[in-house]
Amino acid sequence: AVLSEEADDDLTRLDCERVWIIDPLDGTSEFSRGTTHWAVHVALTIDGIPDASAVSLPAQGQVYRSDEVPQVGGELTGRIAVSRYGHSYPSAAVADRLRLQAVHIGSAGAKAMAVVRGDVDAYVHAGGQYEWDNCAPVGVALAAGLHCSRLNGDEIVYNNPQPYLPDFVICRREIADDLLDALRSPW
Repeated sequence: AVLSEEADDDLTRLDCERVWIIDPLDGTSEFSRGTTHWAVHVALTIDGIPDASAVSLPAQGQVYRSDEVPQVGGELTGRIAVSRYGHSYPSAAVADRLRLQAVHIGSAGAKAMAVVRGDVDAYVHAGGQYEWDNCAPVGVALAAGLHCSRLNGDEIVYNNPQPYLPDFVICRREIADDLLDALRSPW
């Protein structure tokens, strides 16, 4: 079965163990503006969990695959990926509490791959997205050894009747506990 931004939602997918979740153009406004911060997402989920994922950043000449992505390591950068429009309240709370500098990046895939590359330490999204916007990035990030969850720390599960996901976080494991704590109590 397939769930895609560009196709009608065939709810027979809910009875399938294996579902492809695809976004052929993540970051349409970035693409139309001529920036390099747009992506193509393809993920195979098994029982709602990303199993095989790929994120392509065509304008940057990069492809990230869950079967060959290196583990993220090295020094923390002290940076957080945010929308080109700025922080959401949760990302601002995390940035303030963990003293992270904002880096403005376009699409969800581009922000997530910045964490995978080690350019930033975290990506906190609270504005809601559809499953096709983040399934492949989450699959690649998990394969790279990063922490991925909902903002409350719950596991992200895909192929839901309503494919809208209100929030998620991708971050370095070294800061995951502090980041989730900052989200629980920003004061």
